[in-house]
Amino acid sequence: MTREHTARVLVVESDAEVQADLRLQLAAMGHVVDTAADSTEALDMVERSMPDVVLVELDLEGIDGYEFLRQARALLPSACLIAIGESGSTDTAVKAMRHGADRCLTRPIRPDALALVVERSLDKPILARDAMDARAEAADNLPTTRLDHIVGAHPTMQRLFNRMLQAAQSRSTVLIQGETGTGKELIAKAIHEHSLRSDGPLVRLNCAALAESVLESELFGHEKGAFTGAMTRRSGRFEQAEGGTLFLDELSEMPLSVQVKLLRFLQEREFERVGGNETLRVNVRVVAATNRDLRTLVDDGTFREDLYFRLKVVVLDVPPIRARPSDIPLLADHFLRLYAEENGKRVHGFTPRARQALLEYPWPGNVRELQHAIEQAVVLCDKDLISTEDLAIGPPDREVEPLSLLVPGVTLAEVERYTIMRTLEAVNGSPTKAAKILGVSKRTIQYRLHEWGISKRGLPKDDE
Repeated sequence: MTREHTARVLVVESDAEVQADLRLQLAAMGHVVDTAADSTEALDMVERSMPDVVLVELDLEGIDGYEFLRQARALLPSACLIAIGESGSTDTAVKAMRHGADRCLTRPIRPDALALVVERSLDKPILARDAMDARAEAADNLPTTRLDHIVGAHPTMQRLFNRMLQAAQSRSTVLIQGETGTGKELIAKAIHEHSLRSDGPLVRLNCAALAESVLESELFGHEKGAFTGAMTRRSGRFEQAEGGTLFLDELSEMPLSVQVKLLRFLQEREFERVGGNETLRVNVRVVAATNRDLRTLVDDGTFREDLYFRLKVVVLDVPPIRARPSDIPLLADHFLRLYAEENGKRVHGFTPRARQALLEYPWPGNVRELQHAIEQAVVLCDKDLISTEDLAIGPPDREVEPLSLLVPGVTLAEVERYTIMRTLEAVNGSPTKAAKILGVSKRTIQYRLHEWGISKRGLPKDDE
């Protein structure tokens, strides 16, 4: 039977000979095959490559195969997980399936059995992929460089788009993390518009913009006479968002007293209006955003730990623009077209020096700062091309030395070290996040740091 799709298969096997044999057999079937020898490396690859099928040895070093299955299932709800055991024990198969496996194979693995099991396993991820493709096609056939006005061709943005669409189809609470100006509100809007709640309302609330007493009333509503000035009953944002999505921006600024009520809603889906006794239930999905490290706020005692864990169901990390510099020209061209049309200007590009200045500037305000800079440049430009004089940006930070200033004249090893260290700085010293951005394994980052004699203490911060 010929498949329309080539599957991406991950083989998690500690025996090098068996691993190589499985790779050859699967490649001969026409599949793209990745391999890992231990659970830590395998989980990194699961997050990075999102395989359709995973074959996993149950007797792994580190976490065992059963725990790996459980974690992999949480990361890959649509993939097919195949457990590899030493014997045909029914108890082993049952335990594996309870931990997330779809099918089981026993050693020694016969080529015909492998081909049959993998072939049958493809129905699940391919159907899920086809459904995702249909939804993407329905969404105006969007090009790969943008999704709902979110521009990005960098691998980190492509992975974010993919995770965002997956999150949209779930019912889970979503936490969006990222620096100021990275576009968290646009991502929240895209999640709503690609969800099954898209026909319902998207209600927004900035938690930092209101005083504690006002915030509680805005969220949950109040009864007549609940406080001075409460002349009538008023519905809060939760009631207004019935059947849709409530987006809570700058969640880190929410007072502890209001956090308690939010936690109760997330756990029990019920609340009372301020000054009221009637318990209300609404069908609302919560999407929250923060530009601060909630884990640090938990340690400081300003954010509830139970709420933190309740919010971390699906986490989307939005990279700063300095971590995806290849997207700067795309974003600049996008905003140029937008504001040239809006202002009736015939500006159609940038001078070479202006493009270089855009790449060299560190953009501490991220996409928002870039957007405002391009808007002002379009308005002030009286020529066909925007020049450096039109761009209202300062000189590059001396500590953020652009890669373009280092070449020619350096070795590839120096470029590699520069790239890894700058990426680690951009993600607060996290090897896991740096590995995702650079498209390598976490082990590669750790090996290079060890090779260079850099310890964890030498990094700006390690949140591992």
